Amino acid sequence: MKRMQMLLLLAFLTGAVQAFAQPNAIDKYFSQYVEDSRFSVIYISPRLISMFKDMNVGSMDDKETAVLLDIAKDLKGLRILSTDITPEKFYKEAREKINTKEYEVLMTIRDKDGDNVDFLIKENADKKVEELLLLASGDDFLLMSFVGNIDLDKVSKLADEMKKDDPEKDKND
Repeated sequence: MKRMQMLLLLAFLTGAVQAFAQPNAIDKYFSQYVEDSRFSVIYISPRLISMFKDMNVGSMDDKETAVLLDIAKDLKGLRILSTDITPEKFYKEAREKINTKEYEVLMTIRDKDGDNVDFLIKENADKKVEELLLLASGDDFLLMSFVGNIDLDKVSKLADEMKKDDPEKDKND
């Protein structure tokens, strides 16, 4: 009987670990393309992102830098894959293989030239954003995934700080 209980506990723990270690959208779709020479790849590891906290980047008197570092410390990773070879094919393949039902659509753009942009988020049980996903095609195919605890208020604050420092903004207003 104890052996059966141990096996059930082990099975439960294995399932729980697998549930928490589910790969993000790029892991699910692009692990086969990371080494493909047709793609440009950007990967920023959780370790590098964690180092942002210890870096002395710019003056902390600079509000934009301070907000950016505040956002970065909560990220766990960034992955980007892009190609200009058959972008529509890769876009359609990604739409078929990535379970977009796991995400909430923030924005969709389709134009007459065949350009497509899908901007999606995935929230955790606490309604915190844990992944921002951009999927786009046009002249290029692009899949970009930010993973971590993403505070949209902080992102908005960064956008506000960037607007304050943009001299072009004043010319266009």
